[in-house]
Amino acid sequence: MWSWVAHRVTGVLIFFFLFVHVLDTALVRVSPEAYDDVVATYKTPLVALLEYGLVAAILFHALNGLRVIAVDFWSKGPRYQKQMLWTVMGIWIVLMVGALYPVLGHAVREVFGS
Repeated sequence: MWSWVAHRVTGVLIFFFLFVHVLDTALVRVSPEAYDDVVATYKTPLVALLEYGLVAAILFHALNGLRVIAVDFWSKGPRYQKQMLWTVMGIWIVLMVGALYPVLGHAVREVFGS
């Protein structure tokens, strides 16, 4: 099933984000100017798209993780795992639509004007 692949891929992507985040935060001790330059690049539209992807990965990983827990620890979980997966996908889509403006609003205004 594709959900176990997506769960692992999103976990790895989140790990790499956290790794980069720790490195760029540690940069402030080495060179505050370099840190400011890095943070300035985070305000670009491309990074806003990557940020939206990060939100997508975290939401899917969290929701699917709850589904995996239900399948593992609920006696009827294996019987309802397909329905739970569709429920996870529905909730994920609704939350991703809700995250569009808060995450990408600034990038859209920057590209197309206010």
